[in-house]
Amino acid sequence: MIERLDSGITLLKITSPWSDASSALIYALIPKDKMERLMPIAKGYDAIVPVPVDRIVVTSTTHIPALEALGVADRLVGFPDTKYVSSEQTRKRIDTQLVKELGNNEAINTEMVLSLNPELVVGFGIDGRNKAYETIERAGIPVVYNGDWTEETPLGKAEWIKFFAAFFQKEELAIRIFNEIESSYSEVKALAAEAIYRPTVMSGALYKDIWYLPGGDSWAAAFLKDANSNYLWADQQSNGSLSLSWESVLEKAQDADFWVSPAQYTSYNDLEEGSRHYVRFRPYQNKKIYTVAKTLGPTGGMIYYELAPQRPDLVLKDLIAILHPELLPNHQLYFFKPLE
Repeated sequence: MIERLDSGITLLKITSPWSDASSALIYALIPKDKMERLMPIAKGYDAIVPVPVDRIVVTSTTHIPALEALGVADRLVGFPDTKYVSSEQTRKRIDTQLVKELGNNEAINTEMVLSLNPELVVGFGIDGRNKAYETIERAGIPVVYNGDWTEETPLGKAEWIKFFAAFFQKEELAIRIFNEIESSYSEVKALAAEAIYRPTVMSGALYKDIWYLPGGDSWAAAFLKDANSNYLWADQQSNGSLSLSWESVLEKAQDADFWVSPAQYTSYNDLEEGSRHYVRFRPYQNKKIYTVAKTLGPTGGMIYYELAPQRPDLVLKDLIAILHPELLPNHQLYFFKPLE
């Protein structure tokens, strides 16, 4: 939530910075030309950030598409695990050392961060305890938590572009971008609703004898619902992953129409080598399996995990083209590709 006070301070309230957070975090954003006047009255906030920000460090690949869409990717000076970044625009900046490698996100190189002298670090975490972030804050660099990953709906994740926009005083641009994405998503969702047949869909794969697949309240399940399909675990009230035996999955999904997102697998041969159980499912037999693991960036990062939260409309179009090909006959699949 963004609130503009009469004083000129903008408050950014993050109600769910991580799962099961007991309280919200509130950040005060103060225009740089008003810092001297407003700083004395900005008390009690979790961080105070002078805006617009000229030098920023972000810590998740999901943050990068928002910076690029807002036209402020050139403000990014550091990122942990740069090998996972897929965007061509930001990869060029990484390759020319304009964006520095900051090590592992769980143990970010604080010395390197401090040497870059960023005006803001955007972090994320499973809780509020992060020693590296505490060190950065003690050095006088504000750290704010981004909670986009806790969102359970496709458009909910996409709306976090407004969070980033506030730090660059580009709120109006963010609203226009989000409205366009929302309109595109709603349009194709309505198109999917016209389909007469709702195909059955299974998902996930085995890992050490446990089959992991999206819960019925998850982000991934929301896409399948909006694509007007019958996700076979839609009734399982979980916003995370379900952990099941292969026998229970076979019982429910042996005759499914489609299999979406079979973990890391990219070919039918890989699937069969991974487990002999997979060949018993009808999507395997009918060659109706689709994966995001074949759509990779230059260094091997999966583009889906970076861009899909920002562009849910592209995800939904892919799924509709797969599940209801008669509705989008000319659509070129962007994230999802058929297994080889």
